[in-house]
Amino acid sequence: MINKAFFISFFVLFSGILYSQNSGLEGIIAKGSQLEKLVDGFQFTEGPSASLNGDVCFTDQPNNRILLWTNKKGLSVFMEPAGRSNGLSFDSKGNLWSCADENTELWKISPDKKITRIINTYDGKPLNGPNDLWIAPGGGIYLTDPFYKRAWWDYSAMPQEKQRVYYLKPDLKTLIIVEADLLQPNGIVGTPDGKKLFVADIRGNKTWSYDINPDGTLAGKKLFCELGSDGMTIDSEGNIYLTGKGVTIFDKEGRKIGNIEVPENWTANVCFGDKNLKSLYITASKGFYRLRMKVKGTRG
Repeated sequence: MINKAFFISFFVLFSGILYSQNSGLEGIIAKGSQLEKLVDGFQFTEGPSASLNGDVCFTDQPNNRILLWTNKKGLSVFMEPAGRSNGLSFDSKGNLWSCADENTELWKISPDKKITRIINTYDGKPLNGPNDLWIAPGGGIYLTDPFYKRAWWDYSAMPQEKQRVYYLKPDLKTLIIVEADLLQPNGIVGTPDGKKLFVADIRGNKTWSYDINPDGTLAGKKLFCELGSDGMTIDSEGNIYLTGKGVTIFDKEGRKIGNIEVPENWTANVCFGDKNLKSLYITASKGFYRLRMKVKGTRG
């Protein structure tokens, strides 16, 4: 059961900022839209992802659970314990994929909540700690593997030589390195057509774009913007949403559109949800927020 304290600000608690009136944001945020704090009282929220019907799962990693938000029923526990799940992503069949870093694993959670542990090693060694993922249209999965020392590990040295980006081929067995030159890859998202990938180097404070080859490897590395990110998403117009100090939005050419202020110390991640994919859901430290949008999002 959810602690009743979580519902103190349930459904309606506004930041009081009319974001659609901010310069640069009026083209993408619904007129008169305000940032809503739907619920709070968490330790650290992360990994939001929308299901096929638009409901949103997200994680409270320090409390080791995956939570579910629906507009009809509000908040409930989806899974507890949850392998210290961090980044999440729903696939086209309704499975929920999880970066479960308790044992540096990638999980597939079926609609009936059956867990399949897909991978947890590369070259015979544990992964550093799967953080975020993006599922490509063909079923392959891009995975960031930075190293953040966790209290639940009994080791402190990084298992892998580098903090990398991996590609898990559609056979869900073959894991290859596709990027090994970033300082600390974190947020990741691709375009719905499967042609471009964006990866945030949070320590390097940069976000990079890549062309995706037919075999899943990457080419054409290009600096997208001079800003790193924790989590990230993309809308149907190709705008990229980066997180950290609020949500900073860039157009598809890497030009800054504006910043959505969030009244928390850190904004970890973001996704589009609801049936029409026109609500931006934001995980930010102790709170879970929503902002109504003019543009339609993607499920990335």
